[in-house]
Amino acid sequence: MGVMSDLSLAVQAAMPGVRADLERLVRIPSVAFPGFDHSHVSASAQAVEQLLREAGMETEIVTAATPEGEQGQPAVIGRLRAPEGAPTVLLYAHHDVQPPGDAEAWVQDDPFEPEERNGRLYGRGAADDKAGVMAHLAALRAFDGKPPVGVTIFLEGEEEFGSGSLLNLIQDHRDKLEADVVVIADSVNWKVGIPALTTSLRGLVNVFVDVQTLNQPVHSGLFGGPVPDSLTALCHVLAALHDENGDVAVEGLVARDASELDTDEESLRAESGMLPGTEFIGTGRLTSRQWTKPSATVLGISGPEPETAANALQGASRAKVSFRIAPGDNAESAFAAIKAHIEASAPWGATVSVTPEKGAADPCAIDATGPYFEAAREAFTTGWDGQEPVDVGIGGSIPMIAMFQEMFPQAAILVTGVEDPDSRAHGPNESVHLGEFERTCVAEAHLLANLAKLRK
Repeated sequence: MGVMSDLSLAVQAAMPGVRADLERLVRIPSVAFPGFDHSHVSASAQAVEQLLREAGMETEIVTAATPEGEQGQPAVIGRLRAPEGAPTVLLYAHHDVQPPGDAEAWVQDDPFEPEERNGRLYGRGAADDKAGVMAHLAALRAFDGKPPVGVTIFLEGEEEFGSGSLLNLIQDHRDKLEADVVVIADSVNWKVGIPALTTSLRGLVNVFVDVQTLNQPVHSGLFGGPVPDSLTALCHVLAALHDENGDVAVEGLVARDASELDTDEESLRAESGMLPGTEFIGTGRLTSRQWTKPSATVLGISGPEPETAANALQGASRAKVSFRIAPGDNAESAFAAIKAHIEASAPWGATVSVTPEKGAADPCAIDATGPYFEAAREAFTTGWDGQEPVDVGIGGSIPMIAMFQEMFPQAAILVTGVEDPDSRAHGPNESVHLGEFERTCVAEAHLLANLAKLRK
């Protein structure tokens, strides 16, 4: 890391304890999805509250109801008051994690037992987003709990399940969360060794598509031929989501070119695990297809299991389809366009209905200019030993970013993260690159120091 500053050395000295606490958090299976034991989410909230309290913060565990009236999962707020004239920084991360998925697909026996391999720490939540939690704490520890700016840490407990209670949480505690700068540590870097600031994110609209052709299943030999089955009709509907080039065919969805930054096909093939011979879909730069154009993905189809399916025409079938919508679009108008397209593509007079899933999210774009962003770029360059950060878009969705933009329009929103393209968040073998993790911690500590120079 070249000639290290005292602050960088302080982060380096704190890293063994930071890693130990990260591993302790990973061992808590804090999945907020229905059907999982939510006592683990509560245990995770208590664990991170203890870490904030040990860092000298005033802490509290808070909850709020969702718009439907259901009780949300616990979040944690920690606060250190700003020195006179210094700005206040809100540091966001989430302590809940995705379900582990197929345990047999993991390199270790237990997805919640962290394990180091080739400089990466494997485990569910190791990258997304318990490393984000610990990056915030590492920065505080570098200042021995006395940073030169005001710091509020806000750790959500249900981000992976759609942030259903987040708006009410923010509204209930808005006075505590007001800040000049918001740092959201839940994104990715461009590559290992190249940091990034995220300046755009796609939104999310998930829909259920129901197709019905018959009142009930009937014999495929007696009626097959003239009588259409719902599964085949559903396949026609789903095939109509893309044009002959693989671009999303829904009229009315926003699409535009991304920045000049682009990835190469070989890297994207390796990162995504594409099989030899599989072709890319869509047109334009790969980054445009990932960041600033819509995508449509069939997440699941209901129907009989192939091995046990009877020789029958199915009368009713359902699919779940996920649409990522581009910056400049909005979830409400996108759903209207999607619904119209799917209904118009129904073959043979089949009855088609389209219903939205809860948790739609608007896309967002960030104007990454001004002194706060300059302070961030300088901090990242320091953390990565002279490597300047690049601006990237994200194909995924982080709903709370648009929410923070709306609730705190005066604040600069800095979207950072500890992940890299090999982190495999949400899938088996999620991991964090330990070298990148330390660089992130160094960068965040220097960000706080740089922001202290911007007196209010």
